[in-house]
Amino acid sequence: MIKLIKVREKLLGKDQEKILSSMAMVGLAYDLKGRWKEAKELNVQVMETRKRVLGEEHLDTLTSMANLALTFWNQGRWKEAEELNM
Repeated sequence: MIKLIKVREKLLGKDQEKILSSMAMVGLAYDLKGRWKEAKELNVQVMETRKRVLGEEHLDTLTSMANLALTFWNQGRWKEAEELNM
């Protein structure tokens, strides 16, 4: 899956929404498999890029924040999860 993202990045650039959506889906897959370190890395990257490109109030940005909060929740990082969901 990561190879697909790298190819898409090369062709379309890192800020393209399709790339970010693909990265978010891989992050969720990592989360479901318990690979929380990888999930966190992707979810942070997607969230930060969407904040910069789309703004903090955009639905996709808020979804990215919720995905990262889920990863933190699964890691037992309750305070960080709660902060993202405020």
